[in-house]
This record gives sequence, C-alpha cells and structure tokens, in this order.
Amino acid sequence: MKRLQRYLVAGLLVWVPAGITFLILKLVVDLMDRTLLLLPEHYRPEQLVGFRIPGLGILLTGLVVFATGMLAANLVGRRLLRLWDATLQRIPLVRSIYGGAKSFTEVVLGDGGKSFK
Repeated sequence: MKRLQRYLVAGLLVWVPAGITFLILKLVVDLMDRTLLLLPEHYRPEQLVGFRIPGLGILLTGLVVFATGMLAANLVGRRLLRLWDATLQRIPLVRSIYGGAKSFTEVVLGDGGKSFK
C-alpha cells in the first residue's frame, strides 16, 4: 500500500506541473489569438492569406514577451518598471498577489542560477 501511494504521488508530481504549464500556455496563446480580432477586418491574417492560421498567437506571444524584455532592459524601461511596481504596491489585494508572483519569478528565473541546486 505504501509503494502504491509513493508511485501515485510521484506520478502527480510529474503530471500536475505539466498540466498547469499546458493550461497557462493555452490560455496565453488563446488570448493572443483573440487579440488579433482587435485588428481591422481587412488587416486580419485570415483575410490576408485566405485561411485561419492556427497558433499565430504563439508567434504574437513570443513577440510581445521579446518586446517587453527589450523595453525592460533599457534605462527608460527600468524607470517604467519601478513606477509600475510602486503603483501595484499601493493596491491592497493586488499587492499580495503581485508581490508573491514577483518573488517566485525572481527566485526561479533569477540570475543566480542556484535556486534549484
């Protein structure tokens, strides 16, 4: 019985993070696909090429993340990020969520690279 429980927990430790990652990526890609609907009708990819291009949101997501990184890496971007952080720290409920998410992200993606060693 103990071995069965251990295998079940080990399986969950593999599949739960993978499932959550998949759901978050699907949410972001679907959101980016829907943002294409904000374009005027004659500029939408479906109208330009004549058919729907599935997953175009992946490309758009990558471009948005890359552009945000470029902005955040320069002097003006750093100032804007400090202003953004200060603004979010003033909102009570948002402060808790944003602070926790930011701390987690800094630990996981930080420059130290020793977070999981």
